[in-house]
Amino acid sequence: MKEGKRIWFSLAVAFLVVIFTTACHHEVAKAQPNVPAPTPAPTAAISADPAFIQHGQSTTLSWQTTNANDINIQGLGTVPSTGTRSVYPAESSTYLLVAKGAGGEGTASARVTVNSAVASSSNPGESEEQLFAETVKDAYFDYDRFNIRPDEMTQLETDARFLNRYHDVKVVVEGHCDERGSEEYNLALGAKRAAAVQQALVRLGVQSARVQTISYGKEKPFCTASNEQCWQQNRRGHFTERQ
Repeated sequence: MKEGKRIWFSLAVAFLVVIFTTACHHEVAKAQPNVPAPTPAPTAAISADPAFIQHGQSTTLSWQTTNANDINIQGLGTVPSTGTRSVYPAESSTYLLVAKGAGGEGTASARVTVNSAVASSSNPGESEEQLFAETVKDAYFDYDRFNIRPDEMTQLETDARFLNRYHDVKVVVEGHCDERGSEEYNLALGAKRAAAVQQALVRLGVQSARVQTISYGKEKPFCTASNEQCWQQNRRGHFTERQ
């Protein structure tokens, strides 16, 4: 008899433990806060095709955004979330896209380079060869470098405008170096300098087939004195007209 009571007592205790544990878990689950999902940030993308045009020509802007309810393109005003538009910039311009939404702000930009017509010569009788010699100038480099210096880009833009106007003109870009370093090293460096000038012209709208490159290294110096002023004259991408 006592044994039976102990069994029933044990079963009752076990039942109460189960009920209590279930209730505790239920209360803990209820107590957890409901954290809202974060609001996604807006995204923005814009491109111009073509990116290089002649003065008076058009280019097409294409853009797309997500998670935004206020979309604006500088110079165009409010625009749909996705779209295209033809524009006729009078000068080189950067189109800034700003997309705003509950999750913040997203931006993107597209650059359009306008190649203006080359100014007419003060002497109408000048030949194309004379205009080439007057307008197309060399690009200079820092010591042991082949990247285009920012202060040289203005001249290369002038060179590109001339070439984009006179489509029958073809050029050779010669890579030159100063006297320091081995012949092999300077030939390689000169090739990189000529290629950098060619690539800059292509980015400015000149067809790559019209621009050939060659490296002379330090073989054909423009100046023979051993000083920095002279060395700077020799570190160049030199233009010659080819038939």
